[in-house]
Amino acid sequence: MFVLLVLLQVLVLNRISFLSYAVPFAYIYFVLKLPVGFSRNLSTLLGFILGFIIDIFCNTPGMNAAATTLIGFLCRPVQGLFFMIDDYDEQTPGLRLLGTAYMKFAFFLTLIHHIGLISIESFSYFNIKLVIIRILLSTVLTTILIFAFEGFSLKQKSSWQKST
Repeated sequence: MFVLLVLLQVLVLNRISFLSYAVPFAYIYFVLKLPVGFSRNLSTLLGFILGFIIDIFCNTPGMNAAATTLIGFLCRPVQGLFFMIDDYDEQTPGLRLLGTAYMKFAFFLTLIHHIGLISIESFSYFNIKLVIIRILLSTVLTTILIFAFEGFSLKQKSSWQKST
């Protein structure tokens, strides 16, 4: 999934701009799908590696690495805000497992990622209104894409279960 998300982001999604404000960042789906109870150090490291690879391909010196490292570091505490970690230890979080708790979790981490990334990218809050619009539109667009991925995986699992 790591390689597919990087390729999707670099080859397709970076060329998409909604109203010239919002860009979907599908690669963070990898961090969102790390197992519940996953080591905080390892999720931070994987977040950094993922962001660093995106930075290499997109020529953005450290911006994606910083934002993705942030959500990798915050993933476990944020999981604790939205659901009981002990109840789902070592399971992959998703819509099927957690329902609306996963929706809130995914939206919140996506918002944190976009606040970090777009703040670094803007490098100033001179036009704060534009920065907020970019953060909100990109968050909504990315969250919709993440839920589309989840819907696709739910459909795949249900059709697989019917065939067995």
